Amino acid sequence: MQTSPMATKSERLEARVPRHIKDVLQRAAYARGQTLTDFVVAAATAAARQVIAEEQVLRLTDRDHRALMAALEQPPLPGPELIKAAAARAKLLSP
Repeated sequence: MQTSPMATKSERLEARVPRHIKDVLQRAAYARGQTLTDFVVAAATAAARQVIAEEQVLRLTDRDHRALMAALEQPPLPGPELIKAAAARAKLLSP
């Protein structure tokens, strides 16, 4: 979700860090021409988006990829329980 620079800032975050970490963050913020807060928020947001993107990717070995593709190309026939469940659903949804 992209927010505009004029978005209302209503939430607060706080963190206690060692002095040397704050110094590194301040130096990086200065190098980017940002305030410490803007730098930390931008960096944390980028890192969070990266983590979320990585969590949404399904990683398979070559063997697992082949097995998945085979299953998608030739799915197994429905078993008796699935047929029974589909019939019960159809009965519930019929007028």
